[in-house]
Amino acid sequence: QVQLVESGGGLVQAGGSLRVSCVASGRTLSNYAMGWFRQTPGKEREIVAAISRRGGATYYPDSVKGRFTVSRDNAKNTVYLQMVSLKPDDTATYYCAASGIYSVSYVARHRSEYDYWGQGTQVTVSS
Repeated sequence: QVQLVESGGGLVQAGGSLRVSCVASGRTLSNYAMGWFRQTPGKEREIVAAISRRGGATYYPDSVKGRFTVSRDNAKNTVYLQMVSLKPDDTATYYCAASGIYSVSYVARHRSEYDYWGQGTQVTVSS
């Protein structure tokens, strides 16, 4: 089993940048495809980025494409989400998640593919 802990959330003005991190423990991060999701009260949890086990493939929905960048450092057991040009609509709790997909090049795009979740970190973008 892998434990995930997010950090780096906070309050930022619209147009600003923020980087959130997710540190894994318990298992080697390279065994997992990783994803970042976000959720606001009353809404479904939605994916904002995903990355394959070795980092060679990524996925972003149109809502964040060009503004968010996911990366990983398997040696540090850490996944990052760099967010720029933030908008008030980006305000949410951000969660990282791990998927035990076997393929090293697979990018998991769906919530149902993820097995482990962090507790979330709040990102608030003020207008």
